Formats: sequence, structure tokens, C-alpha cells
Amino acid sequence: MVVLALLGLSLATGQYSILSHADGWEMFRNVRVPRTLALVLAGAAMSMSGLVMQLITQNRFVEPTTTGTTEWAGLGLLAVMVVFPRASVLGRMAGAVTAAFLGTMVFFLLLRRVSLRSSLLVPIIGMMLGAVVSAVSTFVALQTDMLQSLGVWFQGSFTSVYRGQYEVLWIVVAVVAAIFYYADHLTAVGLGEDVATNIGVDYRRTVLIGTGLVAVATGTVTVVVGSLPFLGLIVPNLVSMRRGDDLRSNLPWVCLVGIALVTACDLLARTIIAPFEIPVAVVLGLVGAAVFIALIIRQTRRG
Repeated sequence: MVVLALLGLSLATGQYSILSHADGWEMFRNVRVPRTLALVLAGAAMSMSGLVMQLITQNRFVEPTTTGTTEWAGLGLLAVMVVFPRASVLGRMAGAVTAAFLGTMVFFLLLRRVSLRSSLLVPIIGMMLGAVVSAVSTFVALQTDMLQSLGVWFQGSFTSVYRGQYEVLWIVVAVVAAIFYYADHLTAVGLGEDVATNIGVDYRRTVLIGTGLVAVATGTVTVVVGSLPFLGLIVPNLVSMRRGDDLRSNLPWVCLVGIALVTACDLLARTIIAPFEIPVAVVLGLVGAAVFIALIIRQTRRG
């Protein structure tokens, strides 16, 4: 009910009065509905991507924005725009997904070479890798006069979502369905390579599938919306704290809480300085940073 109420508010919120203008219905159909659908798809996809990353790495502080996956997706998107300036949305998405997958595998290779695998060291390595990739993207953007475009992509905003520009996001429905299908295998991977192998799960194959699903979700959301920081970190942790670690039963709740959180943050972003709007990534970043610090303190106290 809370999620439905938030989505209803999203459909009703906007500076353009759809009731007092003759083209109100067109505005509602072409802008409000696509934006709300994008909130649902992006919120569910990034929340579940964070959950998958946490299982693969066996670390609760990991998600696409703390492993550098989002930055790799942005670099891939930028590379496509430089080499193929007239590339379609699908072409850009292909570049972003490919770079996100390769970058995530680089992150895993780095982890395999680190002997000390503390819960805090893993996201620190990911954020450092992401910072390096982001610096490379900025340098390339400066050299090719695309710095403004790069900034827009990483703002993380739903302002550019309208009919004809968001439909590629429906791809993440397949990603969500695949995560539901592989839930048991991913749970086994989360118990470690030895346990997964002993119960008959192909560990490496499942890790590759999980990484591919995360790359597709992250690349697609990055192309359409941009970066949504900490969403994949906050939601799985909040759901686990409330319901335990039963992955299959938690998946629907992860979807719903992810949709609710990103919709609530988007409503704040749209109304806090109305009639202007701030990027939803700013609100998510503030909320996510506070929860991230709270989780670290909680983990430290537990030892």
C-alpha cells in the first residue's frame, strides 16, 4: 500500500497542471507515466543488483556504486559516444553493459589478490577502482569536449525520462526474472566456493551469470537515468535486518523497498526547491551515506 501511495504521488506531482490545460492528458501519458515506470524499473533492478553483488562477494557493503561497476558503465557509454557519435540507445547500452561486466571482473581479480578480506576493505578497493575509472572518464571527456554530457549522465536524475526515451529499461524485467530463477544458486554462492561446489553448484558459472545480470542492469540504468548511489547497499541490508537472510523470500521485499526508496527520494528531489528540481542522486547520496556509516558503526561494534 505504501509503494502504491508513493507511485500515485509520483503520478500526481509536477509543476505543470495536467487538469487545467488542454494537453494535460498528453503530458500525463508522455511524461508522468514513463517517469513513474522508470522509478519502478530502476529501483527494483538496482536494489536486486546490490543483493546479487553482496552474495557473490560475501560482503554486505558492496553494490554497483561501491565496486566501480557504475563508473565502468559510464566509461563504456562515453567510449561509444566518442567512437560512434550517432549510436542508438541500444548501441550505447551495449557499450555500457560490456564495460560494466569487464570492470566488475577486474574488481573480482583484484579481490583474489588481496589476502586481507575484511568487510570494510572490499568496498574501499571498489571505490578506489571506481575513482580511477572516473578520472579516466573525465580525462577522455575533457579531450573530446564531452564533459557536460558526462556530468549529466552521472547526475542520476529522472528529468530526461519521457516517452520514447525510457523503453530500454524494460530489459531489466528480464534481469529481475533471471535473479528470481537463479536465487537458490546465488544463495549457494553466497556460502562460499567450497560449500557451493559440495552441494553441486557450478561456482564459477554462477558467479559469471550473476556478474552478467548486474552488468546488464547497471549498464541499462546508467544509460537512461545515470548513477543511483547506495540504493543497492541500503535496501538489501534493511530487508535482511528485518527479515533475516532467506534470499528467495526476501527478493519481493527487496524489489518493493527499492521502488519505495527511490520514489520517495525522487519526490523529495522534485519538491524540495520547487519549481526547480535537484538530481535524485543527491538525495540518495545523503540518505545512503548516513545509512552506510550507521552500518559500519554497527558492524564495528559487533566486531
